[in-house]
Amino acid sequence: MSLLPPEIHAALATLTQNLSSADNAIRTHAEEQLNNEWFTKRPELLLVGLVEQIQRSQDTSTRSFAAILFRRMSTKTRRSTGADPESKEQFMLLEPAQKVAIRQKLLECLQGERLPDVRHKIGDAVAEIARQYSDNGENWPELLQVLFVSSQSQDPGQRESAFRIFTTTPGIIEKQHEATVLSAFTKGFKDSDVTVRIAAMEAFSSFFISIQKNSKKKYYSLVPEILNILPPLKDSGDSDNLSKAFMSLIELAEEAPMMFKPLFHVLVQFSMTVIADKDLDNLTRQNALELMGTFADYASPLCRKDPTYTSEMVTQCLSLMTDVGLDDDDAAEWNASEDLDVEESDLNHVAGEQCMDRLANKLGGGAVLPPTFNWLPRMISSASWRDRHAALMAISAISEGCRDLMIGELDKVLDLVVPALRDTHPRVRWAGCNALGQMSTDFAGTMQEKYHQVVLSNIIPVLDAPEPRIQSHAAAALVNFCEEAEKVTLEPYLDDLLSRLLHLLQSPKRYVQEQALSTIATIADSAETAFGKYYDTLMPLLFSVLKEEQSKEYRLLRAKAMECATLIALAVGKERMGVNAMELVQILGNIQRNIADADDPQSQYLLHCWGRMCRVLGQDFVPYLSGVMPPLLELASAKADIQLLDDEEQIAKVQQEEGWEMVPLKGKVIGIKTSILEDKHMAIELIVIYAQQLKGAFEPYVMEIMEKVSLPGLAFFFHDPVRVASAKSVPVLLDAMKHAHGSGSIQLQHVWEITVEKILEVLSAEPAIDTLAEMYQCFYESVEVVGKNCLTQKHMAEFIESVRSTLEDYQQRVKQRAEEQQETEEGEEENEDILFAIEDDQTLLSDMNKAFHTIFKNQETSFLPSWARLMPFYDAFITSSDSTQRQWALCIMDDVLEFCGDQSWSYQDHIRKPLVDGMHDAIPANRQAACYGVGIAAQKGGANWSSFVAESLPMLFHVCRLPEAREDDHVFATENACASIAKILQMNSSKVPNVQEVFALWLSTLPVVNDEEAAPYAYMFLASLIDQRNPAVFASPEVTRQCFVAIASALEAETLQGTTAQRVAVAGKQLLQTAGIDITQALASLSPETQQTVAPFFS
Repeated sequence: MSLLPPEIHAALATLTQNLSSADNAIRTHAEEQLNNEWFTKRPELLLVGLVEQIQRSQDTSTRSFAAILFRRMSTKTRRSTGADPESKEQFMLLEPAQKVAIRQKLLECLQGERLPDVRHKIGDAVAEIARQYSDNGENWPELLQVLFVSSQSQDPGQRESAFRIFTTTPGIIEKQHEATVLSAFTKGFKDSDVTVRIAAMEAFSSFFISIQKNSKKKYYSLVPEILNILPPLKDSGDSDNLSKAFMSLIELAEEAPMMFKPLFHVLVQFSMTVIADKDLDNLTRQNALELMGTFADYASPLCRKDPTYTSEMVTQCLSLMTDVGLDDDDAAEWNASEDLDVEESDLNHVAGEQCMDRLANKLGGGAVLPPTFNWLPRMISSASWRDRHAALMAISAISEGCRDLMIGELDKVLDLVVPALRDTHPRVRWAGCNALGQMSTDFAGTMQEKYHQVVLSNIIPVLDAPEPRIQSHAAAALVNFCEEAEKVTLEPYLDDLLSRLLHLLQSPKRYVQEQALSTIATIADSAETAFGKYYDTLMPLLFSVLKEEQSKEYRLLRAKAMECATLIALAVGKERMGVNAMELVQILGNIQRNIADADDPQSQYLLHCWGRMCRVLGQDFVPYLSGVMPPLLELASAKADIQLLDDEEQIAKVQQEEGWEMVPLKGKVIGIKTSILEDKHMAIELIVIYAQQLKGAFEPYVMEIMEKVSLPGLAFFFHDPVRVASAKSVPVLLDAMKHAHGSGSIQLQHVWEITVEKILEVLSAEPAIDTLAEMYQCFYESVEVVGKNCLTQKHMAEFIESVRSTLEDYQQRVKQRAEEQQETEEGEEENEDILFAIEDDQTLLSDMNKAFHTIFKNQETSFLPSWARLMPFYDAFITSSDSTQRQWALCIMDDVLEFCGDQSWSYQDHIRKPLVDGMHDAIPANRQAACYGVGIAAQKGGANWSSFVAESLPMLFHVCRLPEAREDDHVFATENACASIAKILQMNSSKVPNVQEVFALWLSTLPVVNDEEAAPYAYMFLASLIDQRNPAVFASPEVTRQCFVAIASALEAETLQGTTAQRVAVAGKQLLQTAGIDITQALASLSPETQQTVAPFFS
């Protein structure tokens, strides 16, 4: 029975017919009617009418289209009416009776529809309404019963529909008893119809992902039934459904890889037969490979323990990697192609390469290298070029993950790779270049220092190859090598290298010219002043390219020429350039004025080029700011381009455009134009360069940038990098203002007043942990710039409240990670996201520490009232079992001791025991913080701390005498203990018994050759003992020589600088003269390297 009169149905029928019209004008008019007359004015009639069309129409296309349109219209967002309006999806705004009627009719349509395609669209509409109920915390009571009945129906189409809806909205079965869910899925996995079995797999995967981790084990028993679905699909050659099955397994393996542990070896063997089966389509084989790679990502111990996993995977990856250039044996088509960025991710050889990379990174060289090098020598000497190509690409793929083991065998690896540069087949030579380029990055340092002769003497001639693609790739590999090379390494090769690259600039292939320019630019950047020799040859050529009027296809070439010219300018400097510097700036200005198209690549390159020229010219760049800043400010001020995409047509249209990111949100998709945001980010980074380089001369732009770009950018939540760049810009802009007007100026104070309020605001609002750390850095760097007493009590109170909120959130994250850790199964890979999250939290605590330090430094005791409000947090952290928390709190207590003088004694109950415990801490960084704190108490705390610091001496000596005291991880704690003993003896020794004995013991804690802050205290104290002719330093010739060696060691290590180094060196000479030891003999006892470094100090 219809709920609507016939005229409504007639009008809707006409509307849907017109919406499907091939005539653009009719379709556009219908869209306007739909939105303006139906959706806006009578949405309830629209939705009810569409459901009745699905139910009543005899025409298949009408039912299908009505289901699609219903789904689209029901999810459109609009504001509700009434006293408290809010935005909701249209269906949820209907009256309760209307919603009930629509739900009932939808379920009747679903159960009554016989055509699979239409039924799927109705099912999508049902799932969409179910999702809206779920999102709003409401129930659709009759849906679950209908779906469970459908899953048992005699009609396979009904059974499939039930599982398809479960897939889309798994939340509707989450709360059901597991026995009911297990039974439904078990029947689905054993269904006689293959489409139902696959739908059940997909539904189970979606359901399994949605449930809590502690509930997942209840469903592990289903794994055998799931895996039993696979073999018949392979036996029947059903690639399409087998591929879908693997996709579901991949999702399950990502979520709980250990659920497959009992049958893992069986799954490995089956998957290998699929990967190797060339009768199946490539996507299916690649999905089987992806499943196996997923286990490496999420459960590497499981893979390592399997007897055949690694060797079989390496074999299959290498086999897939030979599946290249099948219809292009002589590579003629490949070499003729100028589209070097062609999308190849769906090709077998690319899948094999990517999987080899994952295996190496996740399983490590110990597992991957033996089976790989079992094949490589045979493949590299094979008569088939595809085998040789695959072997070289395998070396490229595994070198990063196997770095630690391969770095000692580079001679042997290069013996395999270098001959490939002379191979008869061009694609093998290309792969040889690729391997050397990748190795230059993965073994950076070693490749450049030890193997430059092998690499460069063999790859430079390849620049003259007859094939343009190989010329270009050899030049690209040289970028990788030269980026990591020292100037002295490159100098002997520059003549040969640059002469060949100059030749490539004459290539008829534009992409070769572009790559040659990029390589020359990189060489200039690395060779620095050594590049000056080639300046007169290269710069006129570049100027010629930049001055030519060129068509659109040459814009990128000119952009590369700009990049190259400005990098050469940076390498050789302003003096070497002479008048060319100003000429280059004028050329860049002329190019900028003539850019007309929004997509001209020269625009982006220009921005970076201006930044480089600013660094080259320094203050001489100021006159050009008026031309450079307007387009830069326009980019930096850009607003986010965000669109709410309601339907598939809109989504498809936006996806075809470059530079958009799609974010799913409650059944809809939000499109964010990321290209605009990336440009905005880059522009703000360039502003930072200008402000850093020009200081006070940049002041005319500071206020406008701060108000329109930087401060709004701190809360630009659409793009994390924009917020980070904005945070970096704030202190440098303040510094520019300070340089222009002075530290106490009204102008600086004015900009600081609006700035500090905004920074404090974002400290409480920033959602991303890594970005929040940047905001704390922005805060303390800004306080450091503005200086003493720049914070009011209100500011400090707000800061403390932000910290309180941050610490509460942090504690919650720590608790949640601990709970997740308890649920991790043995053999399951530690979640990388958790490791990154821990690292982000450590960075956050570190930057928060620096903020406390900076406030105490600039505000001193005036910060104490606000600071004390967080005492429960300090006490909890300082006694925590988590070493990071203990260190955080210890460092803050050190700041109280350092900057609050004798007032620190008021908090001694919160400081003394943590310092004592800290000196015994197993973590070196915490011992260091505690030892430093004791020294600061002696130096700054006054008489109140005398007894405590005296009692701490045995513990400080204990730190210095630990067996591992001089090891890399522990030496800073040791040297801080040494310096703290010196501070106690020199500045607060009134309660120290037997001081002279302690002097003698202290000498044995030297030298201090790592910590540049601790060294001056230790050695100035030693110098004072020498000046006083204290018996401790002259106790015996051996002791005196040890003191001299300790001084020489610090001078060599440069932990002593400037006047302090001179003062200590004078004391060292006096030490030897007083003891009657010849300086020449004393120096001769040192190593030749040390003698050479320190002799000038004693001449």
